[in-house]
Amino acid sequence: MAELIINGDKPLCGEVTIGGRKNSAVAVIPATLLAAGTNTLSNLPAISDISTYNEILRHLGAVTQEPSNGVMRVDTSKATPEKSPPMEMVKTIRASYYLLGALLGRFGYARVGFPGGCNIGQRPIDQHLKGFKALGAEVRTDHGEVVVESRNSRLQGTHIYLDVASVGATINIMLAAVLAEGTTVIENVAREPHIVDVASCLNSMGARVVGAGTDTIKIHGVREMQPTNHAIIPDEIEAATYAIAGAATRGDVTLMNIVPKHLDAVTAKLGEAGVRVQENGDWVRVVAPERPQAVSLKTLPYPGFPTDAMPPMTVLLSLASGTSMVSEGVFENRFDHVEELQRMGTNVRVEGRTAVIEGVERLHGTSVRATNLRAGAALVIAGLGAEGETVVSSIEHVDRGYEHFDEKLKALGADITRVHNGDDEDDSADDSTDGDDPGQVVSFRQS
Repeated sequence: MAELIINGDKPLCGEVTIGGRKNSAVAVIPATLLAAGTNTLSNLPAISDISTYNEILRHLGAVTQEPSNGVMRVDTSKATPEKSPPMEMVKTIRASYYLLGALLGRFGYARVGFPGGCNIGQRPIDQHLKGFKALGAEVRTDHGEVVVESRNSRLQGTHIYLDVASVGATINIMLAAVLAEGTTVIENVAREPHIVDVASCLNSMGARVVGAGTDTIKIHGVREMQPTNHAIIPDEIEAATYAIAGAATRGDVTLMNIVPKHLDAVTAKLGEAGVRVQENGDWVRVVAPERPQAVSLKTLPYPGFPTDAMPPMTVLLSLASGTSMVSEGVFENRFDHVEELQRMGTNVRVEGRTAVIEGVERLHGTSVRATNLRAGAALVIAGLGAEGETVVSSIEHVDRGYEHFDEKLKALGADITRVHNGDDEDDSADDSTDGDDPGQVVSFRQS
């Protein structure tokens, strides 16, 4: 296992180039299974989830090239659903469930273990399975795996209403429906930018998907799909993380290669906190005040404040002047980083799904442990803004979603070192439950 040693209280300054969107990449990669031939994907982030997906596709019979400079080629001509992906791979990555939609769409059959990922609350896949059933698939579970199989030679287009605006279910049903017979209409869908990106990729492969980015998507089924070349959109959550890190360290950071519109909810709150925000074209600059001001926020589905940016934002507000209120409106268990932050001197108490944050002037370095991807990023930001030395362990969680995280921070002036402690045990499976209770949770959106 790896850990990061941070000597904090140094402003981050300079430019950082943002990589491709994690949540888009892990959906577009399985989408390549829908067409026989060689697909070229670019602007892929250099993260462990991409490497895991690469190995999964090879296990399914695809011929893949190790990603290089953000480019990956995938030949799916000989892919087959007959061998289910190894459980140890599936359990380390939440987005493994997209294999169900892609394999079902092309082959009419898929067998995939329940997904893993970060343990941030209940994240059932019931809406995914509801969609598959509506398209005419039979669904069953067998020894910890989900099996979906078309009753007919081809799935049938239909009308589907999602009980919750689930990102994962929206994309998974899209993947299954593009090769179905007739038209599929999905209502109450999620509207995140990476849904639009996946739809764009599918359309470049010959699909007919309209309405992505609105609350209703219509899919006119086609007989076959063709390979494509597709560039992944920039990652607004990575951009938000560096913007918040710059603000928390009283720095001056410019985010390059982004879509500023995707960051509106975050930059609006930074502005309320007294951070100066400038944007132009494909960049955004954040200049921190000496001390931010308290603000209140609630996480919501896009275009609301993103739940993935909430843990880093609690760090910034822990250093703000005044009392902030942060409410979690997406997942019911997203404050597990607070206990670790309290060890660094924060004054935060959690009341149900709301954190009440009394700002302090300084945080103090100590040893803390990342429990999931975004919590780990928050602890790194806390270490950057704290006095003294902070050691963040279990950093493998952070590597799932941030490319070259410590290297990019170094380039901005951080005093940060990655070390390996000699324990080879991989704790990424600690997240394997990921709340994937098969029961429905109406009040929370899946991701």
